[in-house]
Amino acid sequence: MKAEKYIKKMMEWLYRYFTFFIIVAAAITCCTMLFVSTLMKTLSITLTDEHLNAAALLTFGNEILISLVFTIIDMIRRKITVERPMKRITDAAERIMQGDFSVRIESQSTFGTDGTFNRIIDCLNRMTEELGSVETLRTDFIANVSHEMKTPLAVMQNYGTLLQSPELSDEKRIEYARGITDGSRRLADMMTNILKLNRLENQQIYPQTIEFDLGEQLCECLLQYENVWEKAKIEIDTDIAENVIVKADAELLSLVWNNLFSNAFKFTESGGTVSVTLSATEHHAIVKVKDTGCGMSPEIGAHIFEKFYQGDTSHSVQGNGLGLALVKKVVDIMQGEIRVESTIGKGTTFTVRIRRS
Repeated sequence: MKAEKYIKKMMEWLYRYFTFFIIVAAAITCCTMLFVSTLMKTLSITLTDEHLNAAALLTFGNEILISLVFTIIDMIRRKITVERPMKRITDAAERIMQGDFSVRIESQSTFGTDGTFNRIIDCLNRMTEELGSVETLRTDFIANVSHEMKTPLAVMQNYGTLLQSPELSDEKRIEYARGITDGSRRLADMMTNILKLNRLENQQIYPQTIEFDLGEQLCECLLQYENVWEKAKIEIDTDIAENVIVKADAELLSLVWNNLFSNAFKFTESGGTVSVTLSATEHHAIVKVKDTGCGMSPEIGAHIFEKFYQGDTSHSVQGNGLGLALVKKVVDIMQGEIRVESTIGKGTTFTVRIRRS
């Protein structure tokens, strides 16, 4: 293998040398002949064969020497400006292929080059940075999914074991069966939300825009939680403007309202209030969902739109941390805006701005 590599390098060297030799020989021979011819005519000098042979040998020697110098200079130039950066790039590419996304290549000097390699290096560095971010997200996603699945599976396993007891009362049997049902429902909801979020992030869901009354949609979504607020004795306060027509994807927007309402009722204690307001400007519809729940700190508020993030772990059994990530993605697709304002102990307000057309 080494012998073949050595032979290949020698052949490349010889190829470059003869290329320079042919170019140098042609240039020097033509220039010499033109010079001698002009000199003979101008000075009326007659050169003998002996003189011509000596001049030809001297010229040929100069051509060999100059070609050798050019070849060496070219080899040094290629070594510095081509082979070294190419080796750095290929070494980095091999490390990336092996899964090392921390690779970064320093830019080389642009002396004697047009900066092409630096553009390649910049693209490669940005690619590895993006790949590293994707890998981190993938690892975190797998870890979070595994963690979220572990809790309901453990609950279902425990209840399943308890149900095998022959002395179990009917009341306990129903309670344990309900626990298994709730755990399986939570798993199903999590898988559904993961699939929805994945389709949204990969742009496999395209908005189907239609014109509809946003106020009517908000009322319909809110009424789905009537049993929830009546059971928890939560007061509902609405201020919904009439005839607010928007052109958007009604199904995706219903996903936003359902998640916001669900969160509001989940974090509002018995006797609290959930407020829903709708107002409109010429170009935007503005929806506010406010609760009088536990609220959250600015540190938690900065992360609530991240997947699987749950600031209040005391309510984690009621969700999987994907709802607000779905909300943020849908609002972004609609080219809208969502903001959150919260005070610990006083409640939280989500404000959603949607373009009307």
